[in-house]
Amino acid sequence: MSGRTIVWPDIAGDTGLAEARQHFLAAEPVEAGRVREVILASWRRSRRWNLAADHMELSHVHDPGRHTPLTRGALPVLRNLCENLGGQPVSVILADARGVVLSRLTADRDLEQHLDSVQLAPGFSYAEEFAGTNGIGTALESGQAVHVSGHEHYAERLEDLACAAALIHHPVSGKTVGAVGLTGWRKDADALLLTLAQTTAGQITQALLTTSSEREVQLLQEYLRACRHAGGIVFALTGDLVMMNDYTRDALDPGDQAAVLGHAAQALTGGHPARLDVELPTGAKARMYCRPLRGPGTQRVTGGVVHMKLAEQPGTLDPRSRPAARRFLPGLIGSGPLWLRGCDEVDAAYASGEWLAVKGEPGTGKLSLLQAVCRRRNPAGAFHVLDAAAPGDHDWLARALSELLEGEGSLVIRHADRLGTQRLRALWLALEQTLAAGRQKALWVALTMSHRPVDTGMASLLQFFPGTVELPPLRQHIEDLHKLVPFLLARLSHCGPLTCSPEAMQLLLRSGWPGNIEQLRQVLTTVACHRRSGTIHPADLPPECWTVSRRLLSPLESMERDAIVQSLLYHQGNKLQAAGSLGMSRATIYRKIHEYGILTPALPARHHSRRPVSPSPRSRNVRELSGFS
Repeated sequence: MSGRTIVWPDIAGDTGLAEARQHFLAAEPVEAGRVREVILASWRRSRRWNLAADHMELSHVHDPGRHTPLTRGALPVLRNLCENLGGQPVSVILADARGVVLSRLTADRDLEQHLDSVQLAPGFSYAEEFAGTNGIGTALESGQAVHVSGHEHYAERLEDLACAAALIHHPVSGKTVGAVGLTGWRKDADALLLTLAQTTAGQITQALLTTSSEREVQLLQEYLRACRHAGGIVFALTGDLVMMNDYTRDALDPGDQAAVLGHAAQALTGGHPARLDVELPTGAKARMYCRPLRGPGTQRVTGGVVHMKLAEQPGTLDPRSRPAARRFLPGLIGSGPLWLRGCDEVDAAYASGEWLAVKGEPGTGKLSLLQAVCRRRNPAGAFHVLDAAAPGDHDWLARALSELLEGEGSLVIRHADRLGTQRLRALWLALEQTLAAGRQKALWVALTMSHRPVDTGMASLLQFFPGTVELPPLRQHIEDLHKLVPFLLARLSHCGPLTCSPEAMQLLLRSGWPGNIEQLRQVLTTVACHRRSGTIHPADLPPECWTVSRRLLSPLESMERDAIVQSLLYHQGNKLQAAGSLGMSRATIYRKIHEYGILTPALPARHHSRRPVSPSPRSRNVRELSGFS
């Protein structure tokens, strides 16, 4: 790159983008095409996090973990890159998977001072939920390499900068462990920065392979050997790592996957090869061959490789014939072990009078569980909710203080981790006064928070809450859909009984549900608007149910996914015809199907006929789920 300057196309610097940003911040419509979709999606997330555009309140970690395998593997690569940049005004930044900056290498003094002024420095978190749209945070949030320049930043203080960032993946597990960002002045941004960031991330991943523990490398080698020789359903696991081949993901729905991992973990603790027969949540019967692995130079079992054969295909057991799930609390459904454990822990905390923090992904049912526990334990007691994320609530602190010092019954503070520094401090003081007044017997206080790591301010607030209960995402107790779906449909149906066919239920079981129970409720609400009574079939389900993706898609990605699913259904799974109708190439539609995890209907036997078959996507002639590829 030295010796020439290739100016980045000024997508972010033109007046049109600046005006579009002002329209967005003023909650006015943004003209289509003015803003790249990845940036617009990030702006929307920043607004949902209630971030201010005119100032930044970053989370800070005193010990950002600078002596981790990630930093040990990455720093030699980053130092070499910095030397090759030849003193250009580009800062090379390493961040962990939370967006916390671990290292910053900068050759330009002016740029270094500016980065200090915006706290783009070790220890500070540039996760999107704190810094808004930025290269590192948006790459981590969107799961892809991105560049953000000038007015594309959500925070005004970052508008003079441009950043290209790429994700770093663990070479064994494939898990995102961090991000590398190349940041410089917007006016000097180089078109090759994004490519350079991606190349650097790949070099770091390769470097991590050489620093991975012998245990991880041994597990990877044994897993690959099993995949080559055994084939079929193969997976490997340790206490903190799971590797699973594509065939296993396709053959087993998420509920069955969770079940076999539990059986395997228990069998491997014995330390000897084991063969066991199990029945899975979908009714499939399987035989598992578990082979434990011992750590290098030790007799301690560190994990194992499992080969499994299905004796009976999933779906042969009618879910309606299963024993009824235990109703643990009023208005709640669920019998999964992780879900019931969370229920037990919340109930026990209320019974003991201990204040409690409940964390989990959005939509996991945190507030519903707290309300159910309070109704069970104190049916006549008051139940108040204060939402820290409520926009424009200027009296929030006054009401919080009033509830804490004068209220009775139960008080839930929702989205507590979204409080700004001033509100956090004021709430801390209010809670301290509440305890000093001895009001624990009159008022039970709980708060809800996301599953993300807490910052310093939130950690101080949690001192008032001795325990934290983490609720599992829906994908970790997916078997509860067999009761959740009828339970929700009974509430939504007003024109007669509405049931779910086994084929439609199988589709629901295979979905990743990144929005958890709330997403399920929204999906069934949409279905009930079109199918008001009778039986729900696969064709009645929206396109999002035809995917197994575990991330929330941007609005543009959702539109693209929906179009592909509807076209595939229309053409009965013929990918070439579907691609042609969408104006896509064959390679593009195959890539998109894999990217979105789309479950495609199998081609009908007569697809070679010269006469095309084009049923309506809402027809009843959609192939059964067992024929999906």
